[in-house]
Amino acid sequence: MGFEDSYRLSAHAVITNDAGEVLQLLATYANRSWGLPGGALDPGETIHEALRRECREELGREVCIEYLSGVYYHKVYNSHVFIFRARFDDRRHISLSNEHSEVAYFPLERLPEVQRHRVRDCLEFDGSVRSAKF
Repeated sequence: MGFEDSYRLSAHAVITNDAGEVLQLLATYANRSWGLPGGALDPGETIHEALRRECREELGREVCIEYLSGVYYHKVYNSHVFIFRARFDDRRHISLSNEHSEVAYFPLERLPEVQRHRVRDCLEFDGSVRSAKF
């Protein structure tokens, strides 16, 4: 990889409700799909700083980061995704940014295959950070 090449890093949160369902946001951009809260790192940010910022922007909420559960390479985007387990400290209302039109909680089995793999790794965390390629 050359010095001038671009490469992407992103951080995303696995947040569940009391029923164990996974928080998903419906994007208003790109392919308008459901996904975990989070996004790309800004220059100079750590993965933790990026996740907190993205959750504030997308959810209007602060999150408590519990642990990093996995780092996954996505060939289509030439990027690595850092997956964290996170939670809310309180039950305040989620306030979506204009990047997302809906918020919902889904059972694990309803998530797309790649998303399901990453979330399952997170929910079954045993102290070892996992990795995979997609």
